[in-house]
Parts: sequence; C-alpha cells; structure tokens
Amino acid sequence: MNGDADIASIGALVADRGRARILLALGDGRALPASVLADEAGVAASTASAHLARLVKGGMLRVERHGRHRYFRLAGPEVGELIEALARISPPATVRSLKRGSKAHAVRFARTCYDHLAGVLGTQLMEALIEQDLLTGGDGTFDPDSALSDRLAAFGSDHDYRVTPAGVRELKAFGIDFDSLPARRPLVRYCVDWSEQRHHLAGSLGAAIATRMLDLGWVRRADRSRAVHVTDTGYDGLREQFGLDLSPNGNH
Repeated sequence: MNGDADIASIGALVADRGRARILLALGDGRALPASVLADEAGVAASTASAHLARLVKGGMLRVERHGRHRYFRLAGPEVGELIEALARISPPATVRSLKRGSKAHAVRFARTCYDHLAGVLGTQLMEALIEQDLLTGGDGTFDPDSALSDRLAAFGSDHDYRVTPAGVRELKAFGIDFDSLPARRPLVRYCVDWSEQRHHLAGSLGAAIATRMLDLGWVRRADRSRAVHVTDTGYDGLREQFGLDLSPNGNH
C-alpha cells in the first residue's frame, strides 16, 4: 500500500546546487550532453556524471542515446513546472561576474519555460493577447494574497483563460494550426512567471506560439542558456502582429 507523496526525496535531489544548476540548464526542454551540463553546474565531469545518475534514478531526467553519445533532458513537463514553481519562491542567486550578470538579465528578459515563452517576453505577450481580446478569462496578474483565485502552483488553471473567436482567426493568420495541436494537452494554461510575478501562456497554444516564433526567426535560442534572443525581425513582427513593442525605446 502506498502512503502519502514522498516530497522529501525530490527535495533531496534539488537541494544540491550542482544538481539544481543542471535542472535549470535543462529547463527549456532541450537535451544536452553531460559535458555541457558539467560546465553549467561548475563541477568536474565525474561529479556531473554522479549528479545525472541520481536525477535519472529519481525520475527527474531521462537519457537519450544518439550514436555513442548520451543526452539528458527533463523527464516531462511536470518537472519543468516544478522548477518554475521553486524558482518563483526562491531568492535570487548572487551574481559575481559581468558574464553571469548578462546571462541572468537575458534569462529574465526572454526564455523558454519548458516549451513555451517566459520572462518579460512571455508575460508581455500574454498581456497583449488579453488587451487585443484574443484571449479572455483573466488580466495576466498574479495575486499571491488570493489563494482561491490564484494558487501558488507554477502551472495554473485557476483562471479560466480561453481563446476568443477573434483570437482563433488572428492566431490562424499568424500560422497556428489549431487542428494539429495535441488533444491530450489543454489548449490554454498559464504559469506564474517566477521573474515577472505575472502570468505567461502555457498549454499547447503557448508551445505552438513559441515554436512559430522560432520558425519565423523572431527569436533564437541562446547557445548555452535557456534564454532566447529577440531578433530585429522579431521586434518588428511582435509590434505588427500583436501590438507589442519590446524594443529598448518601446512602451514595454
């Protein structure tokens, strides 16, 4: 007979700073080799190997083999949700170098939360969808004092966000194929963004919009970070398609 959830076992896995850095590095859903993850964690290859073995055994990571090489990725979106939830209640890490500071700024401005957009880009995009009546059911604001209307869970469903008829038309014109989105996954969900303290769009629609922006070249992934960089084409496209001005001299 199984008892209550053993959250202490998961807590032990993320309590080590090296393993925590590995999980953060994989937070965008990509698969990375052990050598890259050792560098991200700031540990020796042998130490990283031990960390990865524990995370795989604990069900937080899975291994993929490509030829002779092994790549690691999060075991599923629920692990990404856990990372985001922990980040939301965690104090900021101390930045001790210009390189780390630049990386932290980039992650906070635009990143992927597993497979959808987060940070300033993600939260402002959701706000733009709401303002243009493409999305309804909430205002994008996180209310930490209202436990009934907005739980602390990173992956939220307390607000009943829905795509409006106008939203379906506009997003189809943008290139979203609603018929191809997986039926097993909710169309619209939201996460409480840990850095912006607002909602960003998740669910199959959030993932589809992120994929479309990557395909269009509006954003590109950073080489060694879960940050994404908005391109000049992306700044123009966001402004024209969604009325969202994220350029340095813009309104947001």
